[in-house]
Amino acid sequence: MSIIESLLSRAREKGASDIHLIPGLPPVLRIDGRIVPQEIGGIAGVGTDSASLTRSLLNPRQWEELQKERHLGFALMFPGVGRVRVEAFYSMGQLGAAIRLAAIEPPRLEDLGAPPVLESLTRSPAGLVLVTGPTGAGKTTTLNAMVDFVNRERSCKIITIEDPIEFVHRPKRSVIVQQEVHDDTPAFATALIHVLRQDPDVIVVGEMRSLDTIQTALTAAETGHLVLATLHTNNAAQTVDRIVDVFPPHQQNQVRVQLAASLDAILSQRLLPRVDGKGRVLACEMLVNCPAVRNIIRDNRTQQLASTMQSNADLGMCTMDSSVLKLYHAGIISYDTARDHLENPSQLDRRGGSGL
Repeated sequence: MSIIESLLSRAREKGASDIHLIPGLPPVLRIDGRIVPQEIGGIAGVGTDSASLTRSLLNPRQWEELQKERHLGFALMFPGVGRVRVEAFYSMGQLGAAIRLAAIEPPRLEDLGAPPVLESLTRSPAGLVLVTGPTGAGKTTTLNAMVDFVNRERSCKIITIEDPIEFVHRPKRSVIVQQEVHDDTPAFATALIHVLRQDPDVIVVGEMRSLDTIQTALTAAETGHLVLATLHTNNAAQTVDRIVDVFPPHQQNQVRVQLAASLDAILSQRLLPRVDGKGRVLACEMLVNCPAVRNIIRDNRTQQLASTMQSNADLGMCTMDSSVLKLYHAGIISYDTARDHLENPSQLDRRGGSGL
C-alpha cells in the first residue's frame, strides 16, 4: 500500500472529512471540524512531503493541466476508501492539495437532521431548490442526500452536473446520468443547455457559479423540471440578492419575477461542533416559497424574509437563529458556539442549555 493510500485509509478510520497536504508541514486531517496533524512513516523510494504525495495523485494529463493553470480539481476512487475530491494548488511555488473524503454511500436526509419539509420538496415535479452555506457546511452532502431520496422515491430520470463527482449513485427507482465538468462537459452552463435536450425530470447542478448557469437553471425550473443546486451564500436573503445581482441592471426586475415564480425553497446551512465532542450537527435556515415570499422577492424587499420565516413555521420555515437556539436549549451545542452563530446573541440565556 502506498503512503497516500495509507493516509487515506487512516483518514477514513478516524472519520476525517478532509486531508490537507500543505507545503512545509506533515499531512493534517480535519476531524469534526478541527485540524489534527498526522505523522506518516515513509517507504523506500517515496517521499512524504506534500509535493510528492500530491504528485502521486495526478495522471500525466492532469499534471500537464496543473502546470498550465496552477490549480486543478478532480475526483478519484480508491478501493476500501471510496471516492475523494482533490483540489491541487501551489503555495509559494510548492505543490499541495486539499482532499475531501466522500461517504461510501449517499447519506439519507433523515440521518443528516435536515428539515422534514425537504422531503416533500424533492417530490415536486418542477421548481428550484437551493442548498446554500459557506465552504465546508455540507452543501454537497445534503444535495446528494436529496438525489438519493428522489432515486428511492420516484420513477424518473435524474441528470447531475458536478465538479467533481463525489457520490456515485446507483439506479434504484430512477435512472441517473452523472456528468463531471472537464471530463464529460466543458462547463456547467454548456452542460445545462445540452441536459435540457436529454429528457430529464430532475436536474442537479453542483454549483451555480455564473450568469449563464443561473439563467439556464431558472429557465429549466420554469419549464417543468425540478432543479436542485448549491450556492455559496450565508442565508436566504443573501441568496436571492446574489441571484438577482449577477444579472445586468436592466434585467433584474424580470429576474425577480422569474425567481419568485420558479423558486421552491432555500436551505441555508452550517455545521456546528457538538458539545460532547462527537462530531458536528446541522443548523439551518429554511425558506419555503409561498404567496408572501413571492411578493417579497418580486418587490425587492428581501430584508423582510427573516420575519416571514419566523411567522410561517407551520409551512416548515425556520430562521438560522431559531435553529441554533433549539440546538443550544437541547444541550447539543455550547453557549460559546451558539453565541458565535447567532445574528442576535441577545436572545441567548446562559441558563437555557445544559452544555455550558
